[in-house]
Amino acid sequence: MKPDFAQYGFAYQESLIMACIGGSQAHGAKLGATDDTDWYGLYVPPPTKLLGLEHEEHFVFTTGGKPGGNGPLDVDVCLYTLMKWAGLAAKGNPSALHFLFAPLEFTTDTWGRFSAQPELFLAKGHVKPFLGFADDQMKRLLGQKGQKNVHRAELEDKHGYDTKYAMHVIRLYGEAKELMEHGRITLPRPNRDELVEIRRGKYSLSEIRQLGEQLEAEALAAQATSPLPDKVDREAISRLLAEAHLRFWSESGT
Repeated sequence: MKPDFAQYGFAYQESLIMACIGGSQAHGAKLGATDDTDWYGLYVPPPTKLLGLEHEEHFVFTTGGKPGGNGPLDVDVCLYTLMKWAGLAAKGNPSALHFLFAPLEFTTDTWGRFSAQPELFLAKGHVKPFLGFADDQMKRLLGQKGQKNVHRAELEDKHGYDTKYAMHVIRLYGEAKELMEHGRITLPRPNRDELVEIRRGKYSLSEIRQLGEQLEAEALAAQATSPLPDKVDREAISRLLAEAHLRFWSESGT
């Protein structure tokens, strides 16, 4: 069923081409008592918002942001234009690539032309963004980068570290390895039970660090023998984008 994002102020409800629920629910590591619902989607804006002076790239909304962080009744919405998403996916952005493999709540023929060709957006070099994201999460986990997430102080008090950061570290390394080996990202994750246990504090911080180092090495080894091309075919992606936009605008009369 098509989700109603107009209720949050989204102006292009009729131009929505795909929607999915991301975050911990997509990974299979959702803890219902703590997590909000993260909606992601794609839309094709009218020509004036893509070809004109005022460019449109995304729509973001949250019902959260209250003291103490988002709760299980809160909703976060992040919608990208098809053009913006394609640029992120072509660079190997982990969140953008998830769109190609996530269980969908809503889809259209327009999105089907992209999801049917995930290989266009995959390359060996994409291991770098995954490992970079995981490394960033690890540094935050260890307090080596940025400010700690004050909204999850209760996790640090209970387990000695932010177990949600730890879950994302292990998840990202695993996704990087699978992407290099098989050209896909399985969602929910095959090791979702383990990810839930990590969130519940099963491992010590030193064990998380050791496991992360092992998975990183395995992902890099998988990259060396990966069947994926060295880089994406940007010309082929551009042709697909142009055809999709022209067809959508023609069929919708915009």
